[in-house]
Amino acid sequence: MRVSRLRFAIGALVAGGLATGAVAAPAGPETGVGPVTKLPLPRYASLKTDRVNLREGPSKDHRTLWVFQRAGLPVEIVGEFETWRRIRDSEGTEGWVLHSLLSGRRTALVNAGPDKGVEKSAVSLRAKADDGAPDEARLQTGVIGNVKSCTGTWCRLIVALPNKRDVDGYIRQNRLWGVYPNEVVE
Repeated sequence: MRVSRLRFAIGALVAGGLATGAVAAPAGPETGVGPVTKLPLPRYASLKTDRVNLREGPSKDHRTLWVFQRAGLPVEIVGEFETWRRIRDSEGTEGWVLHSLLSGRRTALVNAGPDKGVEKSAVSLRAKADDGAPDEARLQTGVIGNVKSCTGTWCRLIVALPNKRDVDGYIRQNRLWGVYPNEVVE
């Protein structure tokens, strides 16, 4: 288990399984439109609270696989079943969570980008959407920010710094997990 997952494994709470006669939920990621919400699949969302159980299947009878402990963490919704959403985190782990624990608020996780060996420790948050613009801040990998907009190349991100000051700036879209390549967010 990797500590960077920002969650911890817990033992089996309940032997899992849907009640006899229940309709089985889809096993893998879906594409197109969600059968419940009619929203696009896959799509990004974020966690509403600091404690979200990731379950093996779409019911409370299913075993808890992980507990996320970071409100605002971006996740990708890849499936729907009744009040449950199948999500994937930035490391590729998938499981089911109650829809009420998710928010449509767009957040993104700063990552090392496509050239993983370059500037791995910090990423520039620029004053303007321009590589030559001055830095507003240098963000460490793993920092979460609120996505305000994206052009397909740059995203405007607002990040709460430890000194309680929010910093507003622009970051290359390929340095974020929580927005799709070339996605426009308004």
